[in-house]
Amino acid sequence: MTAQLATEPTTTPTAPILTFTGVTLSFAGVTAVDDVSFEVGQRELFAIIGPNGAGKTSIFNVLSGVYRPDRGSVTFNGTDIIGAKPHRIAGMGMARTFQNIELFSNLTVLDNLMLGRHNHISYGALSAFAWLGRARKAELAHRAAVEDIVDFLELEQWRMLPVGLLPYGVQKRVELGRALAMRPKLLLLDEPVAGMNQEETEDMARFILDIRDELDIPMIMVEHDMGLVMDLADRIMAVDFGKQIATGTPAEVQNHPDVIHAYLGED
Repeated sequence: MTAQLATEPTTTPTAPILTFTGVTLSFAGVTAVDDVSFEVGQRELFAIIGPNGAGKTSIFNVLSGVYRPDRGSVTFNGTDIIGAKPHRIAGMGMARTFQNIELFSNLTVLDNLMLGRHNHISYGALSAFAWLGRARKAELAHRAAVEDIVDFLELEQWRMLPVGLLPYGVQKRVELGRALAMRPKLLLLDEPVAGMNQEETEDMARFILDIRDELDIPMIMVEHDMGLVMDLADRIMAVDFGKQIATGTPAEVQNHPDVIHAYLGED
């Protein structure tokens, strides 16, 4: 199973999968991201934390090509991606989940997961219509990859149900599965446990660790659940009002006075 889900790194083992250097982004005079720099290593789970409005989503939107920064550089897997369109960045191997679920509620779990394979479809409409040769072989391979994800995320009992009928926590799992279907080299997780109960949160935490440890996929996670972040992240960057205020291990960031001040308003 994991052999089909895992990705083949194209950078050297010691090189970071992503470098984000001196990035500044402004809107109508308001600075959303202010000279922020960080890097993400191979197999690393890197978390970004901060109060509401701190600039976390803006950083994600720069990474995925939605926003073009005023200055700075972003290198993904050895390639400068500033100015690249979102679909080009996705095609390079950067996948993203969203805080608000973006699934097709009338389609089944399998159909939603199959949508994540679109970047790997190389045959045309005529071949697909005829259902012969290369198209048939490729389609069977895509379905096998999706079934691996169903097994990996323990979605078997819901695989043929419309996602709109599923519990919220399972829908979040399906969205994660759709991102995995892209065979990403880097996974962006935007508040993966937002709105979940304790049991659903624990399940999602287990799957996130499995993605890092079994599939060797590095991740950047934005999350407000500080317990989850401190338990899962290898390193953390804290931001406030667009500025980077601390970067380090969970213990270092948790005890940093500027982080305490940003969250609690204490001197």
